[in-house]
Amino acid sequence: MTRSVASPSRAAGAAVVHALLAALAALFLLPGLWMVFAAFDPGASLRARPPSGLTLDHFTAVLTPETVFVPVGNSILLCGGAALVTVVVSVLAAYPLSRYQMRFKRPFLYTVLFATGLPITAVMVPVYSLFVQAGLLDSRPATMLFLAASSLPFGIWLTKNFLDGIPIELEEAAWVDGASAWQSLRLLVVPLIVPGMAVVGIFTVVVTWGNFFVPFILLKSPENLPAAVRIYTFFDQYGTVQYGELAAFSLLYTLPVIALYLGVSRALGGSFSLGGAMKG
Repeated sequence: MTRSVASPSRAAGAAVVHALLAALAALFLLPGLWMVFAAFDPGASLRARPPSGLTLDHFTAVLTPETVFVPVGNSILLCGGAALVTVVVSVLAAYPLSRYQMRFKRPFLYTVLFATGLPITAVMVPVYSLFVQAGLLDSRPATMLFLAASSLPFGIWLTKNFLDGIPIELEEAAWVDGASAWQSLRLLVVPLIVPGMAVVGIFTVVVTWGNFFVPFILLKSPENLPAAVRIYTFFDQYGTVQYGELAAFSLLYTLPVIALYLGVSRALGGSFSLGGAMKG
């Protein structure tokens, strides 16, 4: 029985790949380590180093209604509402694209694909003008709807792919039994694409949770600003940064998204794949 021996060139290539992956991992890991270290370091600075001591003063300073609780509540309202709207509209829009043959189906899908790569900064000037003329400036519901609209292209494209994985024969059997298209969608298709809907929802929450530009432009009142905008208050006009409080705020700011991901992943059995929904 012969053993396959890796050639020196292949081993060298594997070493280079692992080194690049390690470097990329370090680039993502170091900011996270700085955030954890600086949050508990009484002498926090820009350097990522183990804390010289342990203190909770930074958390005490930021755990106030105007600094954490109100902005995080606004973020939950904006991002949660945007995710809910995106999921519902994506299912309703992707279903006919997946199930019916339409004349303009391919151009529409190409338009959706193009819209996924359109930078949101390119449309903010006309959007701001529209909000001013419609009297919607500084409106959290209107901003939430715009965040949902900006997430719809990717949501529709992704949801269609999940719907394509469900055999049409399942719905045809339901139609033979007298179910309408709406009943088959609501009672048969939607339960099967719950993992896909969770993917779309979490993606929308993650993208909108860290969106600084849109709420900064469309929201003006301090009581309406989300946490993504509130974070800039730790930088004063003279360039001084409150590193400890910034790190503590950033750590608290990431917890809701992590909790959401872990909660949804556990509820779905640790899997976001459509195959998990098709089992049984």
